Amino acid sequence: MDPHYDAQDIARCDLCEIAIVQSYCDFCHVNLCKPCIGEHISDDYTKHIIVPFQQRRSTLIYPKCEKHPNKPCEFQCKDCTIFLCSHCLASKQHNKEHELLKLDEIFNEKKDHIQKDKEEIKKQLLPAYEDIASELENQIANIDVDYRKLTREMSKHREELHREIENEINQREKEIDENKVKHLSILKKHLEEIKQLQSLMQETLHDLNEIMDSNETTPIIHYSSKNQEFSKLPPKVIVSMPRFIPKPIEKEELCSLIGKVTPLSTTLEERVFTAKKPNTSVRELLDEPEVLNTIKTGLEELVKVTCLNEEEIWTTGKTTAEIKCFNTQGVLKKTTKTKLGNVPIDIAVYSDGALVYSDWVTRTVYKVKNGQTEEIISLQGWRPTNLCVTSSGDLLVTMFNDDFTQSKVVRYSGSKLMQTIQFDDDGQPLYSGNYNTKYITENRNLDICVADMGAGAVVVVNQAGKLRFIYTGTTSTKKEPFKPIGITTDSQNRILTSDFYNHCVRILDVDGLFLSYIDNCDLNYPYGLCVDNDDSLFVCEQVKGNVKRIRYLK
Repeated sequence: MDPHYDAQDIARCDLCEIAIVQSYCDFCHVNLCKPCIGEHISDDYTKHIIVPFQQRRSTLIYPKCEKHPNKPCEFQCKDCTIFLCSHCLASKQHNKEHELLKLDEIFNEKKDHIQKDKEEIKKQLLPAYEDIASELENQIANIDVDYRKLTREMSKHREELHREIENEINQREKEIDENKVKHLSILKKHLEEIKQLQSLMQETLHDLNEIMDSNETTPIIHYSSKNQEFSKLPPKVIVSMPRFIPKPIEKEELCSLIGKVTPLSTTLEERVFTAKKPNTSVRELLDEPEVLNTIKTGLEELVKVTCLNEEEIWTTGKTTAEIKCFNTQGVLKKTTKTKLGNVPIDIAVYSDGALVYSDWVTRTVYKVKNGQTEEIISLQGWRPTNLCVTSSGDLLVTMFNDDFTQSKVVRYSGSKLMQTIQFDDDGQPLYSGNYNTKYITENRNLDICVADMGAGAVVVVNQAGKLRFIYTGTTSTKKEPFKPIGITTDSQNRILTSDFYNHCVRILDVDGLFLSYIDNCDLNYPYGLCVDNDDSLFVCEQVKGNVKRIRYLK
């Protein structure tokens, strides 16, 4: 079948555009119905090549000979590279020693070569360029983060310089204060000496007054003047004020003190194309998936399951503040309660075993480790819903604004916002704004996959937030509308999503092509999903409160 025609298309005659095609002109490449054949070949019967439609493009059209225009050339001289017809060979005008090649053989060899080129472009070269484009998109997406980091480093240095300058200025101020104290001490000491002399002179005046008023001869005869002593004035104390001598600010010295920003440099590094080796570890889907065992959680409205290893299968429901941890055999290992007793909207687990959960009421994401609970994300105007811990240790959070008109995906590193994914390249929302579950996961190729129940779609963007595809399940054979809820991915980059109302799990390939259903395991309203390191699938049954562990790969 012609690859240009879809399986559901019906080829029509190119002339009348009504009748179903039955024949094909291999010379003109025109679709024809039987009644239109005569009209088509009426201009020159000999040049047209009419074949059944199923055999279209199967007749080789040879070039016309330049010396014998009515003859097709079926040979090519390997030495002269010219085309030759049978008359050219019979006329003996061409060198008989030259090697002749049949055009149909050359044609088939070239066709094979073209097919190989086509396959190489499709399967090797295009993916290589897609990887390069994705790498550049990621660099562009992270450029603000990288430059903010650079600015933070300089701001940190600025703070250090300010701190050192402040310390030095404070030291100089301290020296000024110390000099002031010494200065005051010197002046006060000299003042005290002067006041003592003043007191002594006052006493002397008093004594002289008494002598003057006395008529006794002895005191007056023995009087000795002290004026000569008093006339020797005390030395003048000159205290030089300390001075601040600012160092001239030299631009070069200042620049060397602050440091510098290296200029932007661009180099071209040669890329070497290496053909990707076929994946020899592909695990095919089982024809009939099987339930390995069932974990009875005892939780009502069971909605979420996430696993770290065989000993830590975490679950939670819509009506309880409890988060329960089981092993794969269904044995309860421990129970954790939310900090404020609110029902967790979603849970996820870091690689170090730390548990995170989202609290709709407080607009907060909490982290629980070693029994200690801390706030890691607190929002204003938005409410966190579903969570995913990425392979790099980041946290992806889906969230709604307060009036339920917008939703988005936000990436955090710890408590720091790193990326926001909300609109496509045309400025249109990627996700529905109404309040419906939007479970999220990351694929092995770092695609971000969201099960958007409100839109009835699986929305997949790459690491940079660029839309890759939207799967809406329009080709489904199921009766009920496609309403995806839980979502997870496996080691083969397949995407698995819960089809809640059709009681099954859909499996898509990495590009959004539907592969299969898991609908033979008696699933009852499947909700949250997760896959362990061995690609065992865990499925929450919301109403029954059970988690089924299913083997679906060979």
